[in-house]
Amino acid sequence: MTLTIQTPQPDESSLPAKFAPPRIGPRHIVRKRLIERLRNEARHCALTLITGSAGFGKTILLVQWRQELMKNGAEVAWLALAADDRRRAVFCHDLLGALARLGIAPKDMPAAEDDDLAWPVEPVAATIIALAERVAKDIYLFIDDYHHVDDPWAHELMRKFVTHSPANLHIVIASRTTPPLSLSRLRVYGQLAGAGFEDLPFSLDETQAFFEQNLATIKLTTDELQLIQDVTRGWPASLQLITIMLRNRPSARSQLPGLLRRSGDLQNYLAEDVIAQVPADMIAFLEMLAPLRRFSAALAAHVTGQTQAADLVKRAEEEFLLIQRVETDDRTPWYRFHPLLGEFLGNRLAARGGDIVQALHRSASAWFASQQMLVDAVRHAKLTGDLALAVRTVESAMPPDWRFSAVGAMAQLLDHLPEDTLVEHPRLSFLGCLTYALTARPAQAQRWLDQLRRSDAARLSGMEIQLALAEATIATQRDNGQHVVGLLERPQESWPSNRTLKYVYIGALVTAFAHVGRIREALRLHEEHAVQSDDQGSEIALMFEATLPATCLKQGQVRETARLGAALLQQAETTYGRHSVCADLCAAMLGDAYYELDRIADARDVLANRTNLLRASWPDVMVQASLVHAQLDRIDQGSAAALAFLQRQAAHFRALGLPRPAAFMLGEAVHILLGDGDHVRAQGIMTQLDALATAGVGAADPVLADETRAIAAIARARLALVNCNTSGALNALQQARTFALAAGRERLLVRVNLLAAAAYEDIEQAPAARQCLVDALNTGATLGLVRTFIDDGEPVAPRFATLRNAAALSPQAVALLDTLLKPGDAANPPPPTRAARQDAQALVREGVNLTPREREILLLISQAMSNKRIALTLNISVGTTKWNVRNILTKLGVSSRYDAMTWAREHGYIR
Repeated sequence: MTLTIQTPQPDESSLPAKFAPPRIGPRHIVRKRLIERLRNEARHCALTLITGSAGFGKTILLVQWRQELMKNGAEVAWLALAADDRRRAVFCHDLLGALARLGIAPKDMPAAEDDDLAWPVEPVAATIIALAERVAKDIYLFIDDYHHVDDPWAHELMRKFVTHSPANLHIVIASRTTPPLSLSRLRVYGQLAGAGFEDLPFSLDETQAFFEQNLATIKLTTDELQLIQDVTRGWPASLQLITIMLRNRPSARSQLPGLLRRSGDLQNYLAEDVIAQVPADMIAFLEMLAPLRRFSAALAAHVTGQTQAADLVKRAEEEFLLIQRVETDDRTPWYRFHPLLGEFLGNRLAARGGDIVQALHRSASAWFASQQMLVDAVRHAKLTGDLALAVRTVESAMPPDWRFSAVGAMAQLLDHLPEDTLVEHPRLSFLGCLTYALTARPAQAQRWLDQLRRSDAARLSGMEIQLALAEATIATQRDNGQHVVGLLERPQESWPSNRTLKYVYIGALVTAFAHVGRIREALRLHEEHAVQSDDQGSEIALMFEATLPATCLKQGQVRETARLGAALLQQAETTYGRHSVCADLCAAMLGDAYYELDRIADARDVLANRTNLLRASWPDVMVQASLVHAQLDRIDQGSAAALAFLQRQAAHFRALGLPRPAAFMLGEAVHILLGDGDHVRAQGIMTQLDALATAGVGAADPVLADETRAIAAIARARLALVNCNTSGALNALQQARTFALAAGRERLLVRVNLLAAAAYEDIEQAPAARQCLVDALNTGATLGLVRTFIDDGEPVAPRFATLRNAAALSPQAVALLDTLLKPGDAANPPPPTRAARQDAQALVREGVNLTPREREILLLISQAMSNKRIALTLNISVGTTKWNVRNILTKLGVSSRYDAMTWAREHGYIR
């Protein structure tokens, strides 16, 4: 065949649809980070593969990436395939048409109607590759919807292209299935880039940006955004459906999860787009796996009876992209469905009728029990509805070192079992006590513990140390650290031999030592019993490791808490999920630390959609999360919202019999009210707080009572300062200081010093005030405190400037002082960035009001692009481009493109 080079220049508007990408509006989120990564990887690779199920934004990603490449001067051809491209001749004709736009145009090829012509792959591929080498620049061929190709000849041709591609030719393929293109070989030779199931979903930031752009009249809260992210996992198609629903029914935002799952549009989309092309036998197989939160090939074979289960799972992952791998320490691959797809398939399974779902749960429970995987075994046993089976399953599946995640499954099971059943099973009954205590139900745990102690079986089982641990866990929930110390401070040889219980035991003792002010002993105990290498990463080990940053936070070392807690949270969320117990505990600590470090956005994000932390957790965890929640409410919604929340939480803690957490809520309410000048309401809250402090006299835990009185003393000092009662304020602060020193509460000591400085200022004792400020800065800088100085330092803020050259300040304290004094300090919102200022100026200066499209075109004009090049880059017609350019010139009041470029530079539009 005779081959020549042609360089056609067709008008964009006259091109067939398959050679022009779809137009996307300005409301689509630009995938900046993903595009940047792909751009950096693709320039060194022959093939970039974008794979994902329907609705994951593959096409939009390609369109955005194409625009970026063209803005930077690259040549990009587009080919969108359809069902007709299954015909060999049509595919080859369309491929050649796309290549022609890159200057690669072999002549004398057979006509498109010659379907049966067996074109030799080698000469065709070799000719095209040779022509590509003669193009003196990088060229990109984008092929969308490659899953329509099913001709082995076409796959072989593409395999030759990517295997022998010249360095300047980059092929980018988007597909719903994984194409057979020798990917392993390309990966080994570093010639394969791409994005898949893990990369395409929106991040939380992208989800937020998406709703901000597409819901102009509704501003979703951080909790709502996180809830949507948890339900959808960032699946773009489902986010678009939520947008439509909320536009039509704004009041439905309170029912978001159910609204989405019940959506007829979503059901139709899943049926018509996601699984429509998947063979019926594969769908039937996957439906059987839908009730499983996760599955392996072995489990799939067991519950479906399908001997080819391993091959079917592999096909579902690699070809149809309907399942996703779960990251675990297990060498066996585990998989899961997207939650919405899994629920959709589960509903189809249930529609078959009969007891197929119950039988599947029964089979799964037996398999998990045989593997001693307690959590999943209990869950599926419970879902069968057979409680006797559930009990037998728990006892058969219970390994010597059960995982902490068993708590959730145990709690659900125990709620359905009669108490006399558990008494017959002492080991299970002990775990029941522990479960109820760990899930913030100490009254039920105590009742079961008392009944267990009365049983002969318990006494014969040598369970003394287990019973002590159960009681200590109950005491922890009742905020009685002193009782925990009394129960657990025993010789080490008497500690539990079970590794899991040992971690619980030591963790409870570390927490109790920190609670009663024995900080050094808590730290030493944690260090002496470091997690063994075999247990690294296990859930209970993470729980134990979390007691170290918790102890640091108790002391006030927020910088160290953030450092330790961030790594633990990431590990917990990656391994056990965002709503696992260990992740929630780390999140509460980090929320407190981030707020104190003035990382407000981080605090808001880490606590988003974690309502359990506010209502049902350990007392300290609930206090940390509640205080930060109130402080964020005050920042975001104002004092009224924060005060309403604090009142609700105080009532909740009083109902739980937790006076110290209730005192924290009331103390913060007094602080807010006084800041707003509402002295009358503050005095009323103070009366409630004094009542709590008085009731604590003679309490079983003296530290609990002392801290409650210290909280009241701080509030009383604030009120006294407002009422010009300096001596009363200093007396109250001395009471709080005594507790802070005895209990190792250094953050409280900083607050005491700041308030004392204000008191000394009032009575003109400048040296005493100065010394209090120096002590506060030195200690606060060591701990990493920032918000304490912002929230409590306002009365003495003018004095900070006088301390700039104080010799008594440590270098860290000088740095903290500089932070507090600089114009854009943490107390005030930071000024807009230079880029933000320039964008704003470009929008409003001299009455200019450009549309998003006009601003985009102006930027390309400033790069000296022709109208034709702009049209090609933005995938619009040349006529549309000219019309927009005329509008731009009119709005800017200039007469030429050159003048528009000059305006853009002078007004800071070009950066």
